[in-house]
Amino acid sequence: MSLRIRLSRGGAKKRPYYRIVVADGRSPRDGRFIERVGTYNPMLAKDAADRVTLKEDRIKHWMSQGALPSDRVTRFLAAAGMVEKPAIPVQTKKNKPKRKTLERLAEKEAKAAEAAEAAEAAKAAAAEAAAAPVEEAPVEEAAAEEATEEKAEG
Repeated sequence: MSLRIRLSRGGAKKRPYYRIVVADGRSPRDGRFIERVGTYNPMLAKDAADRVTLKEDRIKHWMSQGALPSDRVTRFLAAAGMVEKPAIPVQTKKNKPKRKTLERLAEKEAKAAEAAEAAEAAKAAAAEAAAAPVEEAPVEEAAAEEATEEKAEG
């Protein structure tokens, strides 16, 4: 007979109340149990003293007899300091962005980097142009000289 320490639901609709019971693993959730060893009222605030009540001596007795606590009861026992805190399982990667989305983000970042470099280069070129001395246009003077030469010849 595999013994389990688990929750048995009671209470009205939308108002759950659980009893922590020792039961045969084959019996239904709310069915026959061997002993009631505590209660859990999820409707109370998390810091309320009556949210979880445990009969620690009876739980230790049943665990020494081979009873295994369910996941939720293991959390309650860990909070009470009776067992080690269970390890948090590794989450799936479904919440991470997909491959195509990552590629698009990389392209977007590359374009932004190129635009920033181009803007920086344009700013540097503008600074060089402003710093360089301004030369007079010799083209206009040459055109004026040619016009005076043509008048003199003609």
